[in-house]
Amino acid sequence: MSEQETPQAQWSVTVTPVIAALTALCASTALAGVIEGMRWLGYAGIALMVVTATGLGLRALRTPTLLVALAQLFALLCLLVALFTSSGILGLFPGPKSIGDLGTVLEASVEAVRVGVPPVPATTPVLCLVVIAIGMVGVLVDTLAVAAGTPAACGLVLLCVYAVPASLADEMLPWWSFVLGASAFAVLLAVDGAHRHQVWRNRPVMPGTGRGFGSPSALVSAALALGLLVGATATAVGTVGSLPGGGAGGGAAGGLALKPFTALRGMLSQGANVELFRVRGLGSEGRYLRALTLPRYDGAGGWQAAEALPDNVPAIGDLPLGPGDDGGGLVTPIEIEPINSEDLWAPVYGTPRQLRDLPQGMFYDPSGGMVYSRNARKLPKYVEEADLSQPEADDLRTTGTDYGELDPAYLVNDGIDPEVVALAERLVAGKSTAFDQAVAIQEYFAPSNGFLYRTETSQATGVEALKDFLFGAKIGYCEQYASAMAILARAAGLPSRVAIGYTAGYQAGDYRSITTQDAHAWVEIFFPGEGWVTFDPTPLSDGRGYQPPYVDDGTSTDPSTGVTEEEIPTGADEPTSSPQDEETTDDPGAAPPTEDTGLTIPWTVWVGLGLLIVAAAAAVPARRQRALLWVAVPLGILAVFFLLGALSWWLAALWLVLSIAAVPAAVRGWQRHTNRHALAVPGVVDPATAAWRELIAESEDRGVAVPASDTVRLAARRMAKEHSLDEPGRHALRTVVDSVERSWYAGRTEPDPRLRAAFDEVVAGLRRTSPLAFKSRVMPRSVMRRRRGTEE
Repeated sequence: MSEQETPQAQWSVTVTPVIAALTALCASTALAGVIEGMRWLGYAGIALMVVTATGLGLRALRTPTLLVALAQLFALLCLLVALFTSSGILGLFPGPKSIGDLGTVLEASVEAVRVGVPPVPATTPVLCLVVIAIGMVGVLVDTLAVAAGTPAACGLVLLCVYAVPASLADEMLPWWSFVLGASAFAVLLAVDGAHRHQVWRNRPVMPGTGRGFGSPSALVSAALALGLLVGATATAVGTVGSLPGGGAGGGAAGGLALKPFTALRGMLSQGANVELFRVRGLGSEGRYLRALTLPRYDGAGGWQAAEALPDNVPAIGDLPLGPGDDGGGLVTPIEIEPINSEDLWAPVYGTPRQLRDLPQGMFYDPSGGMVYSRNARKLPKYVEEADLSQPEADDLRTTGTDYGELDPAYLVNDGIDPEVVALAERLVAGKSTAFDQAVAIQEYFAPSNGFLYRTETSQATGVEALKDFLFGAKIGYCEQYASAMAILARAAGLPSRVAIGYTAGYQAGDYRSITTQDAHAWVEIFFPGEGWVTFDPTPLSDGRGYQPPYVDDGTSTDPSTGVTEEEIPTGADEPTSSPQDEETTDDPGAAPPTEDTGLTIPWTVWVGLGLLIVAAAAAVPARRQRALLWVAVPLGILAVFFLLGALSWWLAALWLVLSIAAVPAAVRGWQRHTNRHALAVPGVVDPATAAWRELIAESEDRGVAVPASDTVRLAARRMAKEHSLDEPGRHALRTVVDSVERSWYAGRTEPDPRLRAAFDEVVAGLRRTSPLAFKSRVMPRSVMRRRRGTEE
């Protein structure tokens, strides 16, 4: 005998998935701490809707658990194709072209994670990542809560949803996110507890459960093992490893940490502009604030930090001299106040002679010119006694090329592409001094040579990206410029390194304000007897760039200070240009004014909102005039169609198809409501007729059609037998039959006071002994088949 689904099983495959999806959606609000706005929440909700709907449909067909999970992942892939590509088969199904396009978006998503400084804008790559992450969370939660019947295990999954943004955000996650997540999880546990109480010691077998590879226990065990393996080996999210030569180091909020180019790119591309430092005592000097230097060229077009940093020189009091430093020069006291910077590095100006007010555990590297800690920390206000003196161009021409006191790592040039080496040789040809060679290399990056500064550039890295920047596109920002010039200098035999820090910012009252948009990279080249000397090939056009006097004196032309015709796109809400810009305020201490950017709302949104208002207006009087519902509902469907069209027309088409598919269930619901209303409020329709008509429909929905030739009593016996009505249901059915016969054949016009209670009991009995399958709910037979009528 085939097993019949009980009401508890129906509850588990219909209600529990919906509660589980809502729980996952509430937990996803934790992303509000790392993503700007709330637009992403709609994408997360759509992903969970697709996953849940797929699971509901397949479980109603008794599909094995493994196939349900695979189908949910495939449905999620179709959603990704529809939302983030325009090359899917029929706009929805994945094909070779759409998979390639989706891969491009995913590459941008990975880069957004690498360079993003929370909160990141809700760009297309970020939204794609949200759909993938929350969709996969939805699949796992759905499998655990429904198929495996262990919703408590979902807590581990939901905890990960909170852990990832918590590790990335600078501040605490929103308190309301924890309240929503905890409340939703409590409801999920309460639903499961109520269900278990109802089926105590008699739990129904769920569709698709069993033993073997596709069983819930096997899937959960595999997921747990995979999670432990990935957690033990992968540290790509929320961790930054340890400081070279030291212990563990945490991530840096508002800092450069151990992946300086990653953080630099993130600062320049983020939507918000965060103040990092306030500097006093620098005066009008536009000097750069150096945080760290990268001495190692990796042979693949990139630069890396030193393998190990010394920890035998505390950054307190007088500091030792570095290579090429004679200890002379005028010392200037500079006060540096970190505001929102939490980093491994304590930035310094020029050559630091003495440091005061730094905490214990800070060290100084004389060779690299860096002040650092083993762990990221928020530093107090500190004072640097800095040597800001700079050599003359003629002095640099007479330094020679004796690099014996320098670490040989600064001269390593193995692995440089031959085309790059040939370019370097061509640039320095005929230049007799190292200084003239360095200036010639810097001149190559002049705007007059076709180079432009933009932050919105390709995220590609490696030798090919370097060659494309030098010989092809010639478009980039400070990372590309500094890396490329330092590589050319190495190829020409000059000891070079990349320095990363900040430009001088802008004057704000009695201090200079340095923000994330001032993050910058430049080149330092070593000259014997003079030390490390700054060269900046990046053609900044907003006044933030600084060219030392020796560069201006040493150039035959003036390329390095040329201005591109295009303004630097910062993507920030607040500008960071200095008061030297053309447009300035009357107050010299004020920051430049922000640019007013308009917000364009698609026409589909306006149409959708208009239809939504009309639908709401029609729905209000529909309680009294139910015919208006036939106006309000279609208008509401069209309103959602146009609103979704603002995101994706394919998604809007999917909504329209789903809405059409829901028409039979909606019609059946309307019929049920009409019959019950006639039963409760006698009017035009006889209550007994309405009750009998509804019972006939309920029977037909459950697969037992009543022939039109059957009498009321014969039809009642058929229903009681085929649906295995229990004794309370049979007794109530006899009462309904009696009321119908009195109304139809005895001419009784007054309502039977027993009818309503008896009718409710019969319906309850049908639900107890013959519950509706999911397919019958979505496509009720009483609507899909033309009824042959019943006697009235």
